[in-house]
Amino acid sequence: MDGLHEQKSFKQIMLMCLGFFGIQFGWALQMGNMSAIYSRLGAREDQIPLLWLAAPVTGLLVQPLVGYFSDRTWCKLGRRRPYFLGGAIFSSIALILMPQASAIWMAVIALWILDTSVNVSMEPFRAFVGDILPENQRKTGYAMQSVMIGAGAVIASFLPQILTSLGVSTEAPLGHIPATVRYSFYAGAVVLLAAILITIKTTPEYPPQDMEMFKKLQSQTFSLKKTLAEMWQAFITMPSTMRRLAVVQFFTWAAFMIMWVYFTPGIASAVFDAVPGTPAYETAANWGSSCFGIYNGVAFVFAFALLWLTTKFSAKYIHIVCLTIGAVGLGSLGLTLFGLKFTQMGLIFPMVCIGIAWSSLLAMPYALLANSLPAEKMGFYMGVFNFFIVIPQICVNLFFGPVMKHLLGGSAIAAVGVGGVSLLLAAFFTFFVQDNAAPKKA
Repeated sequence: MDGLHEQKSFKQIMLMCLGFFGIQFGWALQMGNMSAIYSRLGAREDQIPLLWLAAPVTGLLVQPLVGYFSDRTWCKLGRRRPYFLGGAIFSSIALILMPQASAIWMAVIALWILDTSVNVSMEPFRAFVGDILPENQRKTGYAMQSVMIGAGAVIASFLPQILTSLGVSTEAPLGHIPATVRYSFYAGAVVLLAAILITIKTTPEYPPQDMEMFKKLQSQTFSLKKTLAEMWQAFITMPSTMRRLAVVQFFTWAAFMIMWVYFTPGIASAVFDAVPGTPAYETAANWGSSCFGIYNGVAFVFAFALLWLTTKFSAKYIHIVCLTIGAVGLGSLGLTLFGLKFTQMGLIFPMVCIGIAWSSLLAMPYALLANSLPAEKMGFYMGVFNFFIVIPQICVNLFFGPVMKHLLGGSAIAAVGVGGVSLLLAAFFTFFVQDNAAPKKA
Protein backbone atom coordinates (compact mmCIF):
# COMPACT_ATOMS: atom_id res chain seq x y z
CA MET A 1 0.00 0.00 0.00
CA ASP A 2 1.52 3.39 -1.02
CA GLY A 3 -0.22 5.34 1.76
CA LEU A 4 -2.86 6.92 -0.44
CA HIS A 5 -6.29 6.72 1.21
CA GLU A 6 -5.04 4.70 4.17
CA GLN A 7 -6.89 5.22 7.45
CA LYS A 8 -5.29 8.13 9.28
CA SER A 9 -4.99 8.63 13.03
CA PHE A 10 -6.61 11.56 14.82
CA LYS A 11 -3.17 13.17 15.19
CA GLN A 12 -2.46 12.82 11.48
CA ILE A 13 -5.79 14.44 10.58
CA MET A 14 -5.14 17.26 13.05
CA LEU A 15 -1.68 17.96 11.59
CA MET A 16 -3.11 17.76 8.07
CA CYS A 17 -5.61 20.51 8.93
CA LEU A 18 -3.32 22.65 11.09
CA GLY A 19 -2.53 24.90 8.15
CA PHE A 20 -6.14 26.09 8.21
CA PHE A 21 -5.55 27.37 11.75
CA GLY A 22 -2.79 29.60 10.39
CA ILE A 23 -4.81 30.73 7.37
CA GLN A 24 -7.80 31.68 9.51
CA PHE A 25 -5.51 33.40 12.03
CA GLY A 26 -4.34 35.79 9.32
CA TRP A 27 -7.83 36.15 7.83
CA ALA A 28 -9.39 37.02 11.19
CA LEU A 29 -6.79 39.73 11.87
CA GLN A 30 -7.82 41.31 8.58
CA MET A 31 -11.56 41.06 9.29
CA GLY A 32 -11.28 42.53 12.76
CA ASN A 33 -8.81 45.34 12.07
CA MET A 34 -8.81 46.56 8.45
CA SER A 35 -11.59 49.14 8.77
CA ALA A 36 -9.90 50.65 11.83
CA ILE A 37 -6.54 50.68 9.99
CA TYR A 38 -8.10 52.52 7.04
CA SER A 39 -9.77 55.01 9.41
CA ARG A 40 -6.49 55.64 11.22
CA LEU A 41 -4.84 56.38 7.87
CA GLY A 42 -7.51 58.96 7.03
CA ALA A 43 -10.14 57.10 4.99
CA ARG A 44 -13.70 58.40 5.14
CA GLU A 45 -16.35 55.88 6.14
CA ASP A 46 -18.04 56.05 2.73
CA GLN A 47 -14.68 55.14 1.12
CA ILE A 48 -14.01 52.03 3.23
CA PRO A 49 -16.19 49.51 1.30
CA LEU A 50 -14.25 50.13 -1.92
CA LEU A 51 -10.98 49.68 -0.04
CA TRP A 52 -12.17 46.21 1.06
CA LEU A 53 -12.66 45.07 -2.54
CA ALA A 54 -9.60 42.81 -2.50
CA ALA A 55 -11.16 39.97 -0.50
CA PRO A 56 -14.14 39.07 -2.72
CA VAL A 57 -12.44 39.88 -6.03
CA THR A 58 -9.44 37.67 -5.32
CA GLY A 59 -11.74 34.91 -4.09
CA LEU A 60 -13.69 35.11 -7.35
CA LEU A 61 -10.63 35.09 -9.60
CA VAL A 62 -7.89 33.24 -7.74
CA GLN A 63 -9.63 30.20 -6.23
CA PRO A 64 -11.00 28.76 -9.52
CA LEU A 65 -7.63 29.23 -11.25
CA VAL A 66 -5.63 27.74 -8.39
CA GLY A 67 -8.06 24.81 -8.27
CA TYR A 68 -7.63 24.24 -11.99
CA PHE A 69 -3.84 24.36 -11.94
CA SER A 70 -3.35 22.43 -8.68
CA ASP A 71 -5.37 19.56 -10.18
CA ARG A 72 -2.71 19.42 -12.90
CA THR A 73 0.40 19.87 -10.73
CA TRP A 74 2.86 17.23 -9.63
CA CYS A 75 6.40 17.98 -8.47
CA LYS A 76 8.84 17.03 -5.72
CA LEU A 77 6.76 18.86 -3.12
CA GLY A 78 3.52 17.24 -4.32
CA ARG A 79 0.29 18.53 -5.81
CA ARG A 80 -1.28 20.92 -3.28
CA ARG A 81 1.67 21.67 -1.02
CA PRO A 82 3.52 23.96 -3.48
CA TYR A 83 0.46 26.25 -3.39
CA PHE A 84 0.26 26.09 0.42
CA LEU A 85 3.90 27.12 0.70
CA GLY A 86 3.84 29.90 -1.89
CA GLY A 87 0.63 31.38 -0.49
CA ALA A 88 1.94 31.17 3.08
CA ILE A 89 5.19 32.98 2.29
CA PHE A 90 3.47 35.90 0.56
CA SER A 91 0.67 36.02 3.17
CA SER A 92 3.26 36.34 5.93
CA ILE A 93 5.06 39.12 4.06
CA ALA A 94 1.76 41.00 3.65
CA LEU A 95 0.93 40.61 7.36
CA ILE A 96 4.30 42.14 8.22
CA LEU A 97 3.88 44.99 5.72
CA MET A 98 0.29 45.85 6.66
CA PRO A 99 0.92 47.57 10.04
CA GLN A 100 3.91 49.43 8.51
CA ALA A 101 1.57 51.30 6.17
CA SER A 102 1.64 55.07 6.59
CA ALA A 103 -0.78 55.85 3.76
CA ILE A 104 -4.03 54.34 2.50
CA TRP A 105 -2.49 53.18 -0.78
CA MET A 106 0.15 51.20 1.12
CA ALA A 107 -2.51 49.40 3.16
CA VAL A 108 -4.52 48.70 -0.01
CA ILE A 109 -1.50 47.08 -1.73
CA ALA A 110 -0.75 44.99 1.36
CA LEU A 111 -4.38 43.86 1.53
CA TRP A 112 -4.41 42.76 -2.13
CA ILE A 113 -1.21 40.78 -1.59
CA LEU A 114 -2.63 39.23 1.58
CA ASP A 115 -5.99 38.25 0.10
CA THR A 116 -4.49 36.89 -3.11
CA SER A 117 -1.95 34.83 -1.16
CA VAL A 118 -4.49 33.53 1.37
CA ASN A 119 -6.74 32.39 -1.48
CA VAL A 120 -3.79 30.61 -3.14
CA SER A 121 -3.29 28.62 0.08
CA MET A 122 -6.95 28.16 1.00
CA GLU A 123 -8.43 26.58 -2.14
CA PRO A 124 -6.02 23.58 -2.32
CA PHE A 125 -6.64 22.83 1.37
CA ARG A 126 -10.25 21.90 0.54
CA ALA A 127 -9.04 19.37 -2.06
CA PHE A 128 -6.21 18.17 0.22
CA VAL A 129 -8.66 16.28 2.46
CA GLY A 130 -10.28 14.53 -0.49
CA ASP A 131 -6.88 13.66 -1.97
CA ILE A 132 -5.49 11.96 1.12
CA LEU A 133 -8.29 10.71 3.37
CA PRO A 134 -10.42 7.64 2.61
CA GLU A 135 -14.09 8.33 2.02
CA ASN A 136 -15.18 7.27 5.52
CA GLN A 137 -12.79 9.80 7.13
CA ARG A 138 -13.51 12.84 4.95
CA LYS A 139 -16.31 14.08 7.20
CA THR A 140 -13.85 13.96 10.08
CA GLY A 141 -11.28 15.84 7.99
CA TYR A 142 -13.69 18.64 7.07
CA ALA A 143 -14.95 18.80 10.65
CA MET A 144 -11.35 19.19 11.82
CA GLN A 145 -10.89 22.01 9.31
CA SER A 146 -13.91 23.72 10.87
CA VAL A 147 -12.40 23.29 14.34
CA MET A 148 -9.14 24.85 13.14
CA ILE A 149 -11.01 27.70 11.44
CA GLY A 150 -12.91 28.44 14.66
CA ALA A 151 -9.85 28.24 16.88
CA GLY A 152 -7.74 30.46 14.62
CA ALA A 153 -10.49 33.07 14.29
CA VAL A 154 -11.17 33.27 18.02
CA ILE A 155 -7.53 33.56 19.14
CA ALA A 156 -6.59 36.09 16.43
CA SER A 157 -9.66 38.24 17.12
CA PHE A 158 -8.87 38.49 20.83
CA LEU A 159 -5.13 39.01 20.33
CA PRO A 160 -5.12 42.85 20.33
CA GLN A 161 -7.16 42.83 23.55
CA ILE A 162 -4.82 40.26 25.10
CA LEU A 163 -1.81 42.40 24.24
CA THR A 164 -3.54 45.43 25.76
CA SER A 165 -4.10 43.53 28.99
CA LEU A 166 -0.37 42.69 29.01
CA GLY A 167 0.48 46.39 28.93
CA VAL A 168 1.18 46.91 25.20
CA SER A 169 0.29 50.46 24.18
CA THR A 170 -2.89 51.15 22.23
CA GLU A 171 -1.99 54.79 21.58
CA ALA A 172 -0.78 56.08 18.25
CA PRO A 173 -1.12 59.42 16.46
CA LEU A 174 -3.45 59.69 13.47
CA GLY A 175 -1.73 58.14 10.45
CA HIS A 176 0.06 55.47 12.50
CA ILE A 177 -0.88 51.96 13.65
CA PRO A 178 -0.77 51.24 17.42
CA ALA A 179 1.60 48.65 18.85
CA THR A 180 -1.20 46.22 19.77
CA VAL A 181 -2.23 45.92 16.12
CA ARG A 182 1.36 45.82 14.81
CA TYR A 183 2.38 43.02 17.14
CA SER A 184 -0.83 41.10 16.40
CA PHE A 185 -0.08 41.16 12.67
CA TYR A 186 3.54 40.15 13.25
CA ALA A 187 2.35 37.23 15.38
CA GLY A 188 -0.12 36.33 12.64
CA ALA A 189 2.70 36.17 10.08
CA VAL A 190 4.65 33.73 12.26
CA VAL A 191 1.62 31.58 13.13
CA LEU A 192 0.38 31.35 9.53
CA LEU A 193 3.73 30.34 8.11
CA ALA A 194 4.56 27.94 10.96
CA ALA A 195 1.18 26.18 10.81
CA ILE A 196 1.39 25.58 7.06
CA LEU A 197 5.03 24.44 7.28
CA ILE A 198 4.02 21.88 9.92
CA THR A 199 1.27 20.55 7.64
CA ILE A 200 3.70 20.37 4.70
CA LYS A 201 6.34 18.62 6.81
CA THR A 202 4.04 16.05 8.46
CA THR A 203 1.58 15.22 5.66
CA PRO A 204 3.08 13.69 2.53
CA GLU A 205 1.28 13.62 -0.79
CA TYR A 206 1.33 10.64 -3.12
CA PRO A 207 1.58 10.50 -6.92
CA PRO A 208 -1.66 10.14 -8.90
CA GLN A 209 -2.71 6.47 -9.09
CA ASP A 210 -3.40 6.69 -12.81
CA MET A 211 -0.35 8.60 -14.04
CA GLU A 212 -1.27 8.15 -17.70
CA MET A 213 -4.66 9.76 -17.15
CA PHE A 214 -3.02 12.51 -15.07
CA LYS A 215 -0.59 13.32 -17.90
CA LYS A 216 -3.53 13.62 -20.29
CA LEU A 217 -5.14 16.05 -17.86
CA GLN A 218 -1.90 18.03 -17.67
CA SER A 219 -1.72 18.22 -21.46
CA GLN A 220 -5.14 19.85 -21.75
CA THR A 221 -4.90 23.50 -22.70
CA PHE A 222 -6.60 25.87 -20.31
CA SER A 223 -9.37 27.78 -22.08
CA LEU A 224 -10.82 30.75 -20.23
CA LYS A 225 -13.50 31.11 -22.89
CA LYS A 226 -14.60 27.49 -22.48
CA THR A 227 -14.60 27.73 -18.69
CA LEU A 228 -16.69 30.92 -18.73
CA ALA A 229 -19.11 29.34 -21.21
CA GLU A 230 -19.57 26.35 -18.89
CA MET A 231 -20.20 28.65 -15.94
CA TRP A 232 -22.78 30.66 -17.90
CA GLN A 233 -24.53 27.45 -18.90
CA ALA A 234 -24.59 26.44 -15.24
CA PHE A 235 -26.25 29.73 -14.35
CA ILE A 236 -28.94 29.15 -16.96
CA THR A 237 -29.63 25.52 -16.03
CA MET A 238 -29.08 25.58 -12.27
CA PRO A 239 -31.70 23.65 -10.26
CA SER A 240 -34.60 25.61 -8.76
CA THR A 241 -33.37 25.08 -5.18
CA MET A 242 -29.97 26.49 -6.07
CA ARG A 243 -31.56 29.50 -7.79
CA ARG A 244 -33.63 30.32 -4.71
CA LEU A 245 -30.68 29.74 -2.38
CA ALA A 246 -28.70 32.22 -4.49
CA VAL A 247 -31.12 34.97 -3.40
CA VAL A 248 -30.76 33.90 0.25
CA GLN A 249 -26.97 33.89 -0.06
CA PHE A 250 -26.95 37.33 -1.66
CA PHE A 251 -28.71 39.04 1.23
CA THR A 252 -26.82 36.99 3.85
CA TRP A 253 -23.31 37.66 2.57
CA ALA A 254 -24.13 41.31 1.85
CA ALA A 255 -25.15 41.63 5.51
CA PHE A 256 -21.93 40.10 6.79
CA MET A 257 -19.79 42.19 4.44
CA ILE A 258 -21.49 45.34 5.73
CA MET A 259 -20.83 44.19 9.30
CA TRP A 260 -17.15 43.42 8.67
CA VAL A 261 -16.65 46.84 7.10
CA TYR A 262 -18.70 49.04 9.44
CA PHE A 263 -18.96 47.34 12.83
CA THR A 264 -15.77 48.75 14.36
CA PRO A 265 -16.21 52.34 13.08
CA GLY A 266 -19.88 52.10 14.07
CA ILE A 267 -19.35 51.12 17.69
CA ALA A 268 -16.44 53.57 17.97
CA SER A 269 -18.80 56.48 17.30
CA ALA A 270 -22.07 55.14 18.73
CA VAL A 271 -20.85 53.31 21.85
CA PHE A 272 -17.43 54.81 22.67
CA ASP A 273 -18.05 58.37 21.33
CA ALA A 274 -14.61 58.15 19.73
CA VAL A 275 -12.94 59.46 16.59
CA PRO A 276 -9.78 58.11 14.87
CA GLY A 277 -6.52 59.18 16.47
CA THR A 278 -7.80 59.23 20.05
CA PRO A 279 -7.16 56.71 22.87
CA ALA A 280 -10.91 56.01 23.01
CA TYR A 281 -10.84 54.97 19.35
CA GLU A 282 -8.03 52.49 20.01
CA THR A 283 -10.06 51.03 22.88
CA ALA A 284 -13.06 50.73 20.54
CA ALA A 285 -10.93 49.11 17.81
CA ASN A 286 -9.56 46.52 20.24
CA TRP A 287 -13.02 45.77 21.55
CA GLY A 288 -14.36 45.52 17.99
CA SER A 289 -11.76 42.84 17.23
CA SER A 290 -12.73 41.04 20.46
CA CYS A 291 -16.40 41.14 19.42
CA PHE A 292 -15.45 39.33 16.24
CA GLY A 293 -13.76 36.74 18.43
CA ILE A 294 -16.97 36.38 20.44
CA TYR A 295 -19.17 35.69 17.42
CA ASN A 296 -16.63 33.24 16.00
CA GLY A 297 -16.46 31.49 19.37
CA VAL A 298 -20.26 31.27 19.56
CA ALA A 299 -20.35 29.89 16.00
CA PHE A 300 -17.78 27.25 16.95
CA VAL A 301 -19.80 26.10 19.98
CA PHE A 302 -23.18 26.34 18.24
CA ALA A 303 -21.92 24.08 15.45
CA PHE A 304 -22.20 21.17 17.90
CA ALA A 305 -25.82 22.16 18.62
CA LEU A 306 -26.50 22.15 14.88
CA LEU A 307 -25.45 18.50 14.73
CA TRP A 308 -28.30 17.68 17.14
CA LEU A 309 -30.81 20.10 15.59
CA THR A 310 -30.44 18.49 12.16
CA THR A 311 -31.72 15.21 13.66
CA LYS A 312 -34.95 16.94 14.76
CA PHE A 313 -35.67 19.69 12.24
CA SER A 314 -35.16 20.44 8.56
CA ALA A 315 -32.15 22.47 7.45
CA LYS A 316 -34.53 25.01 5.94
CA TYR A 317 -36.29 25.94 9.19
CA ILE A 318 -33.07 25.78 11.21
CA HIS A 319 -31.58 28.33 8.80
CA ILE A 320 -34.64 30.59 8.92
CA VAL A 321 -34.54 30.73 12.73
CA CYS A 322 -30.77 31.27 12.87
CA LEU A 323 -30.82 34.05 10.27
CA THR A 324 -33.68 35.74 12.12
CA ILE A 325 -31.72 35.61 15.39
CA GLY A 326 -28.74 37.13 13.56
CA ALA A 327 -30.98 39.86 12.12
CA VAL A 328 -32.16 40.75 15.63
CA GLY A 329 -28.57 41.03 16.84
CA LEU A 330 -27.27 43.07 13.91
CA GLY A 331 -30.41 45.17 13.59
CA SER A 332 -30.41 46.06 17.28
CA LEU A 333 -27.14 47.93 16.79
CA GLY A 334 -28.86 50.17 14.26
CA LEU A 335 -31.46 51.08 16.88
CA THR A 336 -28.84 53.21 18.63
CA LEU A 337 -29.94 55.88 16.16
CA PHE A 338 -33.35 55.85 17.87
CA GLY A 339 -32.10 56.11 21.43
CA LEU A 340 -31.14 52.52 22.30
CA LYS A 341 -27.86 52.67 24.22
CA PHE A 342 -25.28 49.90 24.27
CA THR A 343 -22.53 49.57 26.83
CA GLN A 344 -19.25 47.88 25.97
CA MET A 345 -20.39 44.63 27.60
CA GLY A 346 -23.83 45.03 26.10
CA LEU A 347 -22.30 44.39 22.67
CA ILE A 348 -21.93 40.75 23.64
CA PHE A 349 -25.66 40.13 23.04
CA PRO A 350 -25.65 41.05 19.33
CA MET A 351 -22.40 39.12 18.87
CA VAL A 352 -24.00 35.97 20.29
CA CYS A 353 -26.92 36.39 17.88
CA ILE A 354 -24.59 36.96 14.93
CA GLY A 355 -22.50 33.93 15.91
CA ILE A 356 -25.58 31.71 15.72
CA ALA A 357 -26.38 33.00 12.22
CA TRP A 358 -22.74 32.61 11.12
CA SER A 359 -22.63 29.01 12.32
CA SER A 360 -25.76 28.18 10.33
CA LEU A 361 -24.44 30.02 7.26
CA LEU A 362 -21.35 27.80 7.17
CA ALA A 363 -23.42 24.60 7.07
CA MET A 364 -27.16 24.78 6.30
CA PRO A 365 -27.06 26.27 2.76
CA TYR A 366 -24.76 23.43 1.69
CA ALA A 367 -27.03 20.84 3.31
CA LEU A 368 -29.97 22.29 1.37
CA LEU A 369 -27.99 22.52 -1.86
CA ALA A 370 -26.36 19.09 -1.87
CA ASN A 371 -29.71 17.30 -1.91
CA SER A 372 -30.83 19.19 -5.02
CA LEU A 373 -27.80 18.65 -7.25
CA PRO A 374 -27.08 15.83 -9.70
CA ALA A 375 -24.23 13.71 -8.33
CA GLU A 376 -22.24 13.91 -11.56
CA LYS A 377 -22.17 17.73 -11.38
CA MET A 378 -21.84 18.18 -7.62
CA GLY A 379 -18.32 19.61 -7.66
CA PHE A 380 -18.99 21.95 -10.57
CA TYR A 381 -22.19 23.39 -9.11
CA MET A 382 -20.55 23.79 -5.68
CA GLY A 383 -17.91 25.89 -7.43
CA VAL A 384 -20.57 28.00 -9.12
CA PHE A 385 -22.34 28.36 -5.76
CA ASN A 386 -19.23 30.14 -4.46
CA PHE A 387 -20.09 33.02 -6.80
CA PHE A 388 -23.12 33.77 -4.64
CA ILE A 389 -20.72 34.35 -1.74
CA VAL A 390 -18.35 36.77 -3.47
CA ILE A 391 -20.73 38.63 -5.80
CA PRO A 392 -22.80 40.20 -2.97
CA GLN A 393 -19.57 41.23 -1.24
CA ILE A 394 -18.35 42.88 -4.43
CA CYS A 395 -21.69 44.68 -4.78
CA VAL A 396 -21.36 46.03 -1.22
CA ASN A 397 -17.79 47.14 -1.88
CA LEU A 398 -18.70 48.91 -5.13
CA PHE A 399 -22.09 50.42 -4.40
CA PHE A 400 -22.63 50.76 -0.65
CA GLY A 401 -20.28 53.74 -0.30
CA PRO A 402 -22.66 56.09 -2.14
CA VAL A 403 -25.57 54.72 -0.07
CA MET A 404 -23.57 55.54 3.07
CA LYS A 405 -22.78 59.04 1.87
CA HIS A 406 -26.12 60.11 0.43
CA LEU A 407 -28.77 58.06 2.27
CA LEU A 408 -27.25 57.21 5.65
CA GLY A 409 -25.44 60.47 6.29
CA GLY A 410 -22.09 58.72 6.66
CA SER A 411 -23.29 56.88 9.78
CA ALA A 412 -21.45 53.57 10.18
CA ILE A 413 -23.87 52.31 12.85
CA ALA A 414 -26.79 52.99 10.48
CA ALA A 415 -25.01 50.81 7.92
CA VAL A 416 -24.80 48.00 10.48
CA GLY A 417 -28.57 48.34 10.97
CA VAL A 418 -29.05 47.95 7.22
CA GLY A 419 -27.08 44.72 7.51
CA GLY A 420 -29.67 43.50 10.03
CA VAL A 421 -32.47 44.24 7.55
CA SER A 422 -30.54 42.33 4.87
CA LEU A 423 -30.31 39.26 7.15
CA LEU A 424 -34.04 39.46 7.80
CA LEU A 425 -34.68 39.49 4.05
CA ALA A 426 -32.43 36.42 3.73
CA ALA A 427 -34.53 34.62 6.36
CA PHE A 428 -37.73 35.56 4.48
CA PHE A 429 -36.48 34.26 1.13
CA THR A 430 -35.40 30.99 2.76
CA PHE A 431 -39.11 30.15 3.12
CA PHE A 432 -39.23 29.71 -0.68
CA VAL A 433 -36.35 27.20 -0.79
CA GLN A 434 -37.43 23.59 -1.20
CA ASP A 435 -35.83 21.19 1.29
CA ASN A 436 -35.48 17.80 -0.36
CA ALA A 437 -34.32 15.95 2.76
CA ALA A 438 -36.07 15.02 5.94
CA PRO A 439 -34.26 15.40 9.26
CA LYS A 440 -31.87 12.57 9.99
CA LYS A 441 -32.96 10.12 12.67
CA ALA A 442 -31.01 10.27 15.90
